[in-house]
Amino acid sequence: MENFEVGGGAVKGCGGGSRAMTVRAAAVAGLFYPADAAELAAEVDGHLAAGRARAVHAGAAVPKALIVPHAGYMYSGPIAGTGYGALCEGAAQIRRVVLLGPAHRVRVAGLAASTASAFATPLGAVAVEHGPVAPLLSSGAVCELDLAHAAEHSLEVQLPFLQRVLGDLTIVPLAVGGASDEQVADVLDALWGGPETLLVVSSDLSHYYDYDTAVRLDAETADAIVDLAPERLGRDAACGRMAIGGLLLAAARNALRPRLLDLRNSGDTAGARDEVVGYGAFAFA
Repeated sequence: MENFEVGGGAVKGCGGGSRAMTVRAAAVAGLFYPADAAELAAEVDGHLAAGRARAVHAGAAVPKALIVPHAGYMYSGPIAGTGYGALCEGAAQIRRVVLLGPAHRVRVAGLAASTASAFATPLGAVAVEHGPVAPLLSSGAVCELDLAHAAEHSLEVQLPFLQRVLGDLTIVPLAVGGASDEQVADVLDALWGGPETLLVVSSDLSHYYDYDTAVRLDAETADAIVDLAPERLGRDAACGRMAIGGLLLAAARNALRPRLLDLRNSGDTAGARDEVVGYGAFAFA
């Protein structure tokens, strides 16, 4: 078993080393988003209200899948609001969210599930549904590794948006590490479900280029996503590139078509323009 050094301690990759958790506590409340429940609800609702206007598309079907960003809300919240704004008309039918995001803090071989019974936010706890992932654990397609989730922000920052849009829901959270497009797509196919299941891939786009360069690179990435062309996603196109690539492959298999909803960067929202991070929102139906 290969070991990886994280924060000064060795953490096993996928397949072992998990530590049992009951409720996964919020790790970035007060950092990426407000820790106060009322303030958090108000901020999310504001992003959703503004996002709905951008997401409205006559005759658009309820999305089966979304790609949304995961930075601090002051930077990427408006773009996430556009993505989740596309759900509002069909929110009542969605009860389960399969949530994939990159593992930033722990190196993971493949895809890692959590043993937690729930993930907490200031808005309450979101129950984790373990049944759908059990066959994938048995086959080895997914492992359990709580350390991949304990301090990870990419999944956590999606939860308040999901809570405000969907209300009562369950999640299947998966941290994505070193996995091929095919591996991720096979897991998504296994968890596909019906109209009750939404797939969400959490990813930012380019990182720390100047504004004009980021606009060009992110436009190329957006074109690759809309064209369902994972082979055109460059290594640095998105921190969630592996999850995005798997979603594009699964979308093609299942005859979904993506739609670009929003494409901006931190220079457009709340930051300087010398080094920016790109954000995109895409809906698949």
